[in-house]
Amino acid sequence: MHLNYIHSPAWLREGTIAPMSWTDDLLAWYQVQQRELPWRNLHDPYAIWISEVMLQQTRVETVIPYFERWMRSFPDVQSLAHADRESILAHWEGLGYYHRAHHLHESAQMIVEEFSGQIPSDIESLKTLPGIGDYTAAAISALAFDRDALALDGNLRRVLTRLFDRTEDPTTVQGERVLRELGMQYLPSGSASQFNQALMDLGATICTPRNPTCERCPVSEHCLSYQRGVQLQRPVRKPRKPVPSLHATAAVIQEDGAVLIGRRPEGKLLGGLWEFPGGKQESNERLEDCLKREVMEELGVEIEVDTKIGSFEHTYSHFEVSVHAFTCKRLSGEPQLYDHTALEWVPLEKLPEYPMGKVDRMIADLLREAL
Repeated sequence: MHLNYIHSPAWLREGTIAPMSWTDDLLAWYQVQQRELPWRNLHDPYAIWISEVMLQQTRVETVIPYFERWMRSFPDVQSLAHADRESILAHWEGLGYYHRAHHLHESAQMIVEEFSGQIPSDIESLKTLPGIGDYTAAAISALAFDRDALALDGNLRRVLTRLFDRTEDPTTVQGERVLRELGMQYLPSGSASQFNQALMDLGATICTPRNPTCERCPVSEHCLSYQRGVQLQRPVRKPRKPVPSLHATAAVIQEDGAVLIGRRPEGKLLGGLWEFPGGKQESNERLEDCLKREVMEELGVEIEVDTKIGSFEHTYSHFEVSVHAFTCKRLSGEPQLYDHTALEWVPLEKLPEYPMGKVDRMIADLLREAL
């Protein structure tokens, strides 16, 4: 095992574990206890890239069926690069953070055009691709190519923070620098894929955020926070700011058995997805007045607000929203492309063919159930 402990700076050595066999214990545990995941043991950089992007801010159990469906439809970089955006968004619907799907498509086209269809193995080249930052680049380089890199996701941050009993916030620049240097001290050269995945699995199954099962941990005898009885106090993090709550409206405008929906511009939240027109409620504004104003601003159409069909809650990364949907009648005006890239009158039974965000899909499903 390659270790570089002696020559590390004093601040890094202070309070760390002596160079022992914890990596050997970790890797031995991983050989027996590793999770069975569809992107593992494929040795396919494309599959690993897709899985890592899908796993950003999304739970493993949610990702698995999406990943399997995606790989059936887009099995390689070339098929993804030549796919149409609508099909890509349809395969992504329900995973959220839709900019990830846009970036995958753009990156695939760039890989075909600039890298001869081969996913690069080095971190700096990977970071030139849209949507690939420090973590994803390190993960692809380590997991797909066994390059000596540390993929600091939430699991690795938590495990290493507890293992070395660090008190820095692991999400800060300083905290990440400390953990990266510590982790790299113990990473067995040439075994980055196994090392990173072992730490990921340890964090996902044993060294969990709230109730770690330290008695089952393969490296507990080396864990400083466990020895000191402070594992539940690690990691140390600053309190989160409260998430703002918003109210919005959505118009279900029906004519001749069809409903009007619009496609959101790319580059915006939920870009490229279809929606029911509407928008955010302003201060001291009635929901009905909000909806009339928003539809006029978005479509140039005057409406009469009819019946409320429901309220739908959803939480995004930086805010939460309650969307209030109403059936509406068009009084005057032809719908205009003021705020959408396309508008269509769609029969209710055809709505599943149009990729939507979670709230709009709930509204669409409610309408179809009423058929």
